[in-house]
Amino acid sequence: MSNLGLTSANMQFNGSHAGAVEVPNLGFETETSVWSSLFSNLRDTMSITKLPPLELTSTPIAVVDPMAARRSPASSAVSFVLHAGIISLIAWLALQAHNHVIVQPPVKVTHLDIAPYIPVTVPALRAMGGGGGGGVHSVVEASKGHLPPMKKVPTDPPQLLVIDHPKLAADQAVAMPQAVKLPDTNMPNIGVTQSTQIAMASQGTGTGSGFGHGSGGGIGAGGGNGIGAGSGGGYGGGVMSVGGGVAAPQVLHTVDPEFTDEARRARYEGTVAIRLIVDASGNPQNIEIVRHLGMGLDEKAIEAVRQYKFKPAMYQGHPVAVRMVLDVGFHLY
Repeated sequence: MSNLGLTSANMQFNGSHAGAVEVPNLGFETETSVWSSLFSNLRDTMSITKLPPLELTSTPIAVVDPMAARRSPASSAVSFVLHAGIISLIAWLALQAHNHVIVQPPVKVTHLDIAPYIPVTVPALRAMGGGGGGGVHSVVEASKGHLPPMKKVPTDPPQLLVIDHPKLAADQAVAMPQAVKLPDTNMPNIGVTQSTQIAMASQGTGTGSGFGHGSGGGIGAGGGNGIGAGSGGGYGGGVMSVGGGVAAPQVLHTVDPEFTDEARRARYEGTVAIRLIVDASGNPQNIEIVRHLGMGLDEKAIEAVRQYKFKPAMYQGHPVAVRMVLDVGFHLY
């Protein structure tokens, strides 16, 4: 080691292992064989070389202990005051933020309809409810024939001509919308298209000229100068009445009305008169009381009539709706 010109100050020792000596790289490399290096490593592994004791030549340096020096009371007081002020400021800001109420300006919101989408459909045309009828108080039902011309404002009601080819003939017509197209028959005379009476020429049993058993100069069973069972002109509508060629409906199924406890204890009996409409299918409609009986029997009568079944009224071979009055009796046996 001394041949290399090294001093003890240039050596570095590793901790407590006194034998570990690092030699600085001086740029000299010694070539050794592989077998020599392997033999040297095995020898170092099997036997430990004892090195001489380490001699320390360095001297310790005195350092001031920071914990040994006493802090000034003035600096401690200033530090305490600063920390207390900062903590108090943070607490005050948090309290102010908690108590402060932020008022939001009103927001204008446009209402949006989010209801389920329903496609807009064209409304169905309202059923025509006009009609009319007439006659000349004849004992014979109106004869069958084709309909007269249709006009918005007719000048003369349809009638049988007494004089053929009059010089001042008025055009016979009925009040009908111009867009309505009704089926007609190719017949030489004017009359009711559905009439079964073809033997004699007649305008019917009604009044006010026209054809049928209604009134007002039209054709049919209604009132006015239209066609059908309605009133006021036009076509169709209205409810017919029994008589004048209209056969009464027949009851096919009835239900016995129930007594109320109050009427049964009082042994109360009587009859409730009910006005109703029997439609073309034989079902009761528009049920209303004409003559009341009381003690809850009116409601029981309506419940029973709702379950009735009728054979519909017939007019000229077709079922029609008629208005009628029906008596429902309450009797204790």
